[in-house]
Amino acid sequence: MDRTPAPNDEVRSVSINAGPVSLEGDLTLPPGAHGVVLFAHGSGSSRHSPRNRYVAQVLQQAGLATLLIDLLTEEEEAVDLRTAQLRFDIGLLAERLVGATDWLGQNPDTASLRLGYFGASTGGGAALVAAAERPEAAGAVVSRGGRPDLAGSALPRVQAPTLLIVGGNDAPVIALNRQAMAELRAETRLEIVPGATHLFEEPGALEQVAQLARDWFLGHLQPIEAGRERASGATERRAT
Repeated sequence: MDRTPAPNDEVRSVSINAGPVSLEGDLTLPPGAHGVVLFAHGSGSSRHSPRNRYVAQVLQQAGLATLLIDLLTEEEEAVDLRTAQLRFDIGLLAERLVGATDWLGQNPDTASLRLGYFGASTGGGAALVAAAERPEAAGAVVSRGGRPDLAGSALPRVQAPTLLIVGGNDAPVIALNRQAMAELRAETRLEIVPGATHLFEEPGALEQVAQLARDWFLGHLQPIEAGRERASGATERRAT
């Protein structure tokens, strides 16, 4: 399922200062990239998540730059493995994403690129909080099996078009996503992947996620100078 990076893709290991900590990340820059997607991993995961890396590779193939970062330090990850608490600290995770957002805005190779967030599980909530905190930077948000409800009071402040992707057999998370949709004021779509469970491990399920995310980002991450009016309202459909 993995895609080998194209020969011309530039792949860098980066360190990003976010408050008092330094976060490790992998930045991939396809030639002529026309957008950059910042990944927010979910519960107990990291930038090495095979699911997120697969989605990132599909986006890279479509000409989008990607930044996968560890939102927790090694010490914090060790604590989280024992307590499972930090992965639900949405404020902390969002603060780290904002730091990475600012870094991308200052990096000469990415400063001119429109930014999108791809959040998984609890990372979906953190991505929406970060989008609310940096509305001028956020061009689109995609949440995979996410917990957008955890963004709480930030939801009405999100201006970025938001795609929520949930497995058809993940009933509790479908309900939580519909709850969040009621609070979102930006253009919002809920895509339900039939037969998929929370991790989209079923044959073809993750491929559908990657295609939906790719199309959403390509449709919304227009060059900063281009600009365009955004639609409003919420829609729901089942992916085919």
